[in-house]
Amino acid sequence: MQNITSTAGLKDAIQLLEVEQTSNGLLLKEQFHITYESFKPVNLLKNTLEDIGSSPSLVDNITGNALGLASGYLIKKIVVGSSGNMFRKLLGIVLQVGVSNVVTQHPDVMKLFGRFLFQRILHKKEMNSKSRDR
Repeated sequence: MQNITSTAGLKDAIQLLEVEQTSNGLLLKEQFHITYESFKPVNLLKNTLEDIGSSPSLVDNITGNALGLASGYLIKKIVVGSSGNMFRKLLGIVLQVGVSNVVTQHPDVMKLFGRFLFQRILHKKEMNSKSRDR
């Protein structure tokens, strides 16, 4: 920075600093408004949902966890049914936790297995409809 030696130079420097201060003040107000808007609950929820939707790995994790929980619950219902037997209930809980963990840790294998079953079911339906047509 240069030393100011005249009053005209001092007035110019002061005027430049005032313009810079005004500009910085406007930028600060604008940034405050942007920050205020982003912290509104509706905008926080909207941004969070956009992040979830745009992250394929997160969607895969949620899908794998949901598939694990659902399959564990289904296994428990199949084993226990409406039985009042304590041993069966305990076995159902153990199987539910075990199946849920396995499916959650290996969702790709379970998706392949599900596709395989789905294709087999469709193939059998096609074969049955072809045999009926004859």
